[in-house]
Formats: sequence, C-alpha cells, structure tokens
Amino acid sequence: MFTLPELPYSYNALEPFIDEETMRVHHDGHHAAYVKNLNDVLAGHDEFLSMDIKYLLKSLDKVPEDIRTKVKNNAGGHFHHSFFWTILKQNGGGIPTGKLLEAINSKFGDFDKFKEKFNQSALSLFGSGWTWLVLDGQELEIANIPNQDSPISLGHTPIFAIDLWEHAYYLKYKNKRADYINALWNTVNWEEVERRFHNSS
Repeated sequence: MFTLPELPYSYNALEPFIDEETMRVHHDGHHAAYVKNLNDVLAGHDEFLSMDIKYLLKSLDKVPEDIRTKVKNNAGGHFHHSFFWTILKQNGGGIPTGKLLEAINSKFGDFDKFKEKFNQSALSLFGSGWTWLVLDGQELEIANIPNQDSPISLGHTPIFAIDLWEHAYYLKYKNKRADYINALWNTVNWEEVERRFHNSS
C-alpha cells in the first residue's frame, strides 16, 4: 500500500512565504486524501498496490478501465505532492548552479528569463494543475499540465514544479496567484532540483 511521507521540515518552516495552516491542510488533508483514495480504489489489485508510484503512472494503460481515471488522479496527486515537498526548503531560493544553470541558460537565455517565462506559464494555466520544468529527452521544457495528470505518464522527467491548485495558496494569498508564485521562489531547494536533473540527464 502507498503511504503518506512526512514533510522534510516543520509545518512553519516555509514562513512567511507559505504559512503553517496551509502546509497542515495541504499535507495532512489533501495529500493524505490522495493516498487514502489511491489505496481504496486499488483494493484487491495487489499487483498495482505494490508498484513504485512512478511505474504505476507509466503503466496506467494496464489499470482496469473502470478505475483508471481514479487511479490516474490519485496516483498523480500522491506523486506530485511527494515530489513538491522535497523541492522546497527553509531558507531556500537563489539560483541553481552547475550543469542545471548551464542548461537553463542555454535553453532560456539566462535564469531571469527562465523565471519570467515560468511565471508567465503558471499565470496562464486555467483552473487547477501544475506548471513543470521537465526533461523531454535531453531538452528542458516548461509544461502546464492540468489537474493531477502527470508528466511521468507523458514520458517526461520532472525537475521542478509549482502546485497551482487553489488549496496550495488560497488561505494566505486568496485569489492573488501571482503573489504566491513570486513568493514560492524564496523556498526553492535548488540542491534537490539539481540532484534530480543530474540523475535524469
């Protein structure tokens, strides 16, 4: 069965950019619900319950059709949030270094241009979903993906992401998505993002 990972920091560690109440609701409420719903819908399907979450997302065509959408939504929600917690940290922010920065500069011009394009993409996403920095083969790409559809299922390797579901920011930022996006850059764990890039490229 799938389990809810603990946060790698305290609930208030990302203050003032992400408030403690939001982190508690987001992790203990929303993420926990994805895990419970995924285990519930896969009850009796032990071959899927024992899969690595990434492999499950790559194997949705093997899931029975009558539960496939629920599996896709809840497996995506579980994987995405587990990913998201690790790429944030207390006293984060700044810019990446090394090969990742070189790749960003090569693709987007420089880090500021990348950040501007990423922000524009995130602001353009209609409704709920995520904005991702992914590797498509060996090429960095920015991708808006709705709901809990996963870049894993599309054959992409996720490197960085911003959760744009309203539950990720509404308690603090209300309808000001741009303020949330700008604040989140101050919490990025670039060391973890770089690790994912190096392990994937």
